[in-house]
Amino acid sequence: MERSKDIAPLSGKEDVRLIGIDWGSTGLRIFLMSENGRLIGNREAASGVSVIQGGNAGYMRTLQELAGDWLTTWSDAPLLACGMVGSKHGWQEVPYVNCPADAQHIARNAVRVDTGSLLAAPHSLHILPGLLYRPEGGAPDVMRGEETQIVGALQGQSDWASQSCIVMPGTHSKWASIVDGQVHAFATHMTGELFAVLKQHSVLGRLMPIASDAATGKTETEEVCFTAGLDAARKMLGQGLGHQLFSVRTLGLMGDMPPAGLPDYLSGLLIGNEILAGLQWRSTHGLGHAPLILIGEASLCARYARALSYLGVKPDAVLVNTAPAGLWQLASVARLV
Repeated sequence: MERSKDIAPLSGKEDVRLIGIDWGSTGLRIFLMSENGRLIGNREAASGVSVIQGGNAGYMRTLQELAGDWLTTWSDAPLLACGMVGSKHGWQEVPYVNCPADAQHIARNAVRVDTGSLLAAPHSLHILPGLLYRPEGGAPDVMRGEETQIVGALQGQSDWASQSCIVMPGTHSKWASIVDGQVHAFATHMTGELFAVLKQHSVLGRLMPIASDAATGKTETEEVCFTAGLDAARKMLGQGLGHQLFSVRTLGLMGDMPPAGLPDYLSGLLIGNEILAGLQWRSTHGLGHAPLILIGEASLCARYARALSYLGVKPDAVLVNTAPAGLWQLASVARLV
């Protein structure tokens, strides 16, 4: 199991107040936090909920493998977890909280997990709920983990908390409406998952280079192709995504675009469609002039920032890894720290 290095050498004498856990479908991140939420340790592994086996024992074994020394050294520090670990297929299902919701709603609906003899006393483990949004006349939407990132992003930012639009790129990108410190509404776009499925399991991927043959860094041609995808999404708006996507194949077949550029063109099409729809959603929710904040992995946020700027909107801020701040704030509200 791979782990990241501790932020600073740890002697065991640090005043650790919280062990935060961000446990998603594909990855696990654990944060060691001292007074006032200062992050002093950070470890991660590709041990997401989707690969955990063995029920409670499997989850506890995974925690021990990644941070058993932390659990032993700071045995009185509470554990607070967010993400898919609280889903129906996670460690223990924690019911969703209905929107609009703020840190108070989220924190007071955390569920304590009965770990029995699996967790060395006197540790306590709580799992946070996700959020449920039911738009009038539409299908329900859900998030788990992103609500904690939102809470972290809003700390100390009264203007953002007053009104903002937060965009979280990823496998399932989220666009969230923030009003008066509450998540009022949000919309999910399966952009990252669609890209992976179409590239790996559809006719569109047949003309693309396999991963081992692809360049590790983006070339000028590939960046041009990404921009071409954004431009196509804008120009073919209203013609249907299904029609737009077939252009990935025809451009390759006709030799109008090099194979190495096709994945970036596909990425541009999908991200372009998400952003165009998201900006319309943002306007519909009265946030057209409110701050637009990006939260997520640095390189992906950089790609979204470029796409937003190309399509006429410059992000007001780009944040990376706000989960620790959110976990600390929610632990404080829940009186765990």
